Amino acid sequence: MAKINITETVLRDAHQSLLATRMTTEEMLPILPEIDKVGFHSVECWGGATFDSCLRFLNEDPWERLRILKKNMPNTKLQMLFRGQNMLGYRHYADDVVEYFVQKSVANGIDIIRIFDALNDIRNLETAIRAAKKEGAHTQVAISFTTGEIFTDEYFAEYAKQIASAGADSICIKEMAALLTPYRAETLVKALKKAVDLPIQLHTHYTSGLASMCLMKAVEAGVDMIDTALSPLALGTSHAPTESMVAALQGTEYDTGLDLVKLSQLRPYFRELREKYIKSGLLDPKMLAADAKTLIYQVPGGMLSNLLSQLKQAGKEDKLTEVLEEVPRVRKDAGFPPLVTPTSQIVGTQAVFNIIGGERYKMVTKEFRAMVRGEYGKTPMPIDPEFQSMILKGEKPITCRPADLLEPELDKLREECAEWTMQEEDVLSYAQFGQVAVKFFEKRRDQQFGLDGVHGDAAKQIHPV
Repeated sequence: MAKINITETVLRDAHQSLLATRMTTEEMLPILPEIDKVGFHSVECWGGATFDSCLRFLNEDPWERLRILKKNMPNTKLQMLFRGQNMLGYRHYADDVVEYFVQKSVANGIDIIRIFDALNDIRNLETAIRAAKKEGAHTQVAISFTTGEIFTDEYFAEYAKQIASAGADSICIKEMAALLTPYRAETLVKALKKAVDLPIQLHTHYTSGLASMCLMKAVEAGVDMIDTALSPLALGTSHAPTESMVAALQGTEYDTGLDLVKLSQLRPYFRELREKYIKSGLLDPKMLAADAKTLIYQVPGGMLSNLLSQLKQAGKEDKLTEVLEEVPRVRKDAGFPPLVTPTSQIVGTQAVFNIIGGERYKMVTKEFRAMVRGEYGKTPMPIDPEFQSMILKGEKPITCRPADLLEPELDKLREECAEWTMQEEDVLSYAQFGQVAVKFFEKRRDQQFGLDGVHGDAAKQIHPV
């Protein structure tokens, strides 16, 4: 029997995709014991943008959220998404910080760490993989899926071999942009299964309307695990509905073993939450519809809206088609980076500059220069040396793993945030989110000492800013 395991995403990627990661721990708490009874393979509930959102918008400690989730779902494996050497932040961190973050994540309740790199540069994953193995976590490495002439099944199979050699316990096809089609899902899964002897998971989004079909063809091709979201927070830019996939596979050799009745008991709770989000304006009902434009332009939905917004600001909306035609050219010049965060924003913005500036690369963004220089890692294809030299203007390219150029930084970070630290994990919040974390620490301290009511000069005297 080829039982299919389900990873439920409602507590992380589903609300990250639909409502900018604004679900609070308080909103999760009442339903956690019921989720724990279902028997999911895992619940993805941490990492990604949850950390940033907790600190920046929700006035919550992400570490405390993790401890609460663990306490209330003791029978379920908790899973997180982790950006390799970037951790959950927006730059590369020194190895000592990455190792400490992994250690603390596992100590606070994470069982499965899904690690990925935007450029599919295995060097940017090796420290995180080693650290996760050392802590005894299940180490899943994700392939950033994308389309383009070089991104064949053979390309991904070769990367899968590198992942297996690095010590991964399983592999995830991480398909964020909804560009995967059902028959490509089938050939890709078969190619990976042939290349490596590891369990394979498929993560895809519903944006283009193809997710359920992709999951079904992947299941028939031998995939072991799939990501889904409970139906009230499924579809649109989120995932295929959990209940629908469980029902589709019921009574077949792929039966998930999950009980539809137990799943249906979770639905009313999240349906009420969804209504609340729609009323508050957090969830735009349009986000729940499929949008097949991504398949025509071959750029992720989020990237498309970003390009439009940039052109509107410049009063050049009529240039959208030209920009969309420029994107693949910029991508080719830059070594074919997969269009995922942050590379999608970098390539898109440079394409806009090339079109509205009237001359290609007349204006070059700092981030584009950094990518061409090698600051994010090795691109899937080598960059033409002449082009590289034109962009870098005499700067030397980086050919080593970018983190090799970083000094250990954990002790320095500890010193910098010493006055706010109330738990060991705070240094990791500070490392990734700097002043955003400091603002949270200040609010937390004020609440603890009952200073919420102190205003103006009096507050400044107690806590100098």
